[in-house]
Amino acid sequence: MVRNIAGAAIILAVAAAGFMPPAQAQVTPATGPATKPPAKPTAPAELPGKGLAQHEFFYAGESPTQNMYIVKSGKVTWEYHGAAGAKGEISDAALLSTGNILFAHQFGVTLIDADKKVLWNHDAPAKTEIHTAQMIGKDKVLFVQNGAPAKVIVMNITDDKVVTEFEVPVKNPNTVHGHFREGRLTDAGTLLLAHMDLGKVAEYDSKGKEIWANSPGFNIWSARRLPNGNTLICGAKVREIDPQGAKVWEFSPADVPEYKFDSLQTATRLANGNTLINNWVNAFGGKVDVNAAPVQALEISPDKKVVWALRAWGDPVNLGPSTIIQLLDGPIAPETAHFGDIK
Repeated sequence: MVRNIAGAAIILAVAAAGFMPPAQAQVTPATGPATKPPAKPTAPAELPGKGLAQHEFFYAGESPTQNMYIVKSGKVTWEYHGAAGAKGEISDAALLSTGNILFAHQFGVTLIDADKKVLWNHDAPAKTEIHTAQMIGKDKVLFVQNGAPAKVIVMNITDDKVVTEFEVPVKNPNTVHGHFREGRLTDAGTLLLAHMDLGKVAEYDSKGKEIWANSPGFNIWSARRLPNGNTLICGAKVREIDPQGAKVWEFSPADVPEYKFDSLQTATRLANGNTLINNWVNAFGGKVDVNAAPVQALEISPDKKVVWALRAWGDPVNLGPSTIIQLLDGPIAPETAHFGDIK
C-alpha cells in the first residue's frame, strides 16, 4: 500500500512539472493468457468440389467414441453412436447391400441392421484385438485377430463355428495393437493383408499359404487389389504397384503442400480413375480443434490434382476423424466375395 501511494505521488509531481509519460510506458499487470499466434491454414480457404454433396457415402473413423454416418444429397441420412463408455475404435466398417452394417471395433466385430439392432456380435478374446472384418455372402465373416499368435479366421455367424483359420506372422507377437488394420479379399478369392508392423503387404490363399508379397519401404496401413491386377498400398503415401512390384503411380502429401496431413489410412481407386484418400486425425490425445483440423478426405486425379476435399468438422455436421469412406454413388454389394471355395 505504501508503494502504491508513493508511485501516485511521483506521477502527480511529474504532471505538475508539465510532463506526462506516454501510455506505453505505464505497466499494467497481465490479467489473462498470452494471445496465441493464428493457426497456420490446414487447407485452402476455398475447397474444390461440392462438399458433402460431391458423393453419397458411408463414413466411419477411429475415434474415442464409435460413430458411423450415411450421407446422401449433402445431408446425413443415418447415424450411429456407440453406447456411452463403449470400448474400442472403429477401424473397419462396410454398408452391405441389405442395409446392414458390419464393423470391427478393436475388441470385437458386430453386425447391425439399419435400425441399429445387433444381429450378430463376436467379442475378441482377452489379449487380442480385431481391427478388420469382411462379410462373405450372407452368413460368414472373415476377420483378422491380432494376438499371440495372430490369426485369420472365417466364422459362420449362424452358429459361431469357425469355418477355417490359420496363423499369420507378425514382428512382435506381444505388441498386439500394431499387427494389422485392414485386410481385403480379392476378386480371385485370395486375402490381401497389410502387415503394419512388418511393413509389407502379403497375399494369402484360403489355406494360409503366402503367394505374393511386397515391402514398399514406408509405413503401411492398408492395401487393395485393383481390377487391373495392380495393388494400391496406403500408409505414409499411396502407391500403385504392378504384380512384379514396380511403381505405376504414387501420391505423397508433398504433392499438395497447401493441405495438411495427419495420417493416411485407406485409399480407394474410383471408376473414373481418381483416387479417394482419407486423412485421419488423432482424437485420442484430446478434443480436436475443429477450427484448425485438416480436411478428412481428398479425391485426387491421376495427375495429382485435388478435385474434391471433404471438410465436415462443424456446421452442418461434424463427421469426426475419417478411416472408412465407402462411396454409394452406384450399387453396392461388398459381401459378394469368396475366399477360395468359401462362399
